[in-house]
Amino acid sequence: MKVKIIKIGGKLVEDDAVLNGLNGLNDRLAALWPGCLLVHGGGSMAGQLSAALGLEVRMHEGRRITDSRTLEVAVMAYAGLANKKIVAGLQARGVNACGLSGCDMGLVVSHKRERGEIDWGFVGDIDTVRTEALALLLENRILPVISPITCSREGQLLNTNADSVAGAVATALSSRYETELTFCFDKPGVLLDVNDEQSVIPRINKHDYRELLARGVLHSGMLPKLENAFKTLEAGVGSVRLTSPENLNGGTLLSL
Repeated sequence: MKVKIIKIGGKLVEDDAVLNGLNGLNDRLAALWPGCLLVHGGGSMAGQLSAALGLEVRMHEGRRITDSRTLEVAVMAYAGLANKKIVAGLQARGVNACGLSGCDMGLVVSHKRERGEIDWGFVGDIDTVRTEALALLLENRILPVISPITCSREGQLLNTNADSVAGAVATALSSRYETELTFCFDKPGVLLDVNDEQSVIPRINKHDYRELLARGVLHSGMLPKLENAFKTLEAGVGSVRLTSPENLNGGTLLSL
């Protein structure tokens, strides 16, 4: 069985006008089902809810610092409204979707990040993924829709990075299935020329990546995504794709 793990950001969930919006994404997920699952964020929605409640949003290097009030907002936005908007749209298309957070069924167990120079608050770093629970859903033709709210073994809710959840889920499932991890972002793939969206590089292996790095042609903003993608491949995931939500089978396919 082949399983496609798709990760999308929160803007697509929030705004139906972005990149053909949530409706377009749900159409494409319905075409891939069964044999796929979705991991989503919801940062934009959480930011709007925080503003409505008069809460300060604190960030460090693009990552959210999660105090106790911010955690409550994250749970409401990610595991609540964002998750259910996606599930409702899939159900309307005849897809048997199940909305989950990482703490449901013990899917993703995390621990609270230790305090260093930055006190991240209630941010979780992943310990384990319950592969058999995901397999049970997938093999019964259920599409899991997973928000990045996880919990510790002691039952503490934690806000966990959605990219990390997607990578951990893909790595865990690779022990049972042929897996592909798809990261959706605002470009059609890895571009040879950042100003030309027609210059997508269709395939990159690790040797190609080193050559492109040496030539200095890759945009600096892509380097963290590519480094993380190759780490995921080395952990056992069959392939990683970087693409836009409009073309889930296109973009740039990465392999070792």
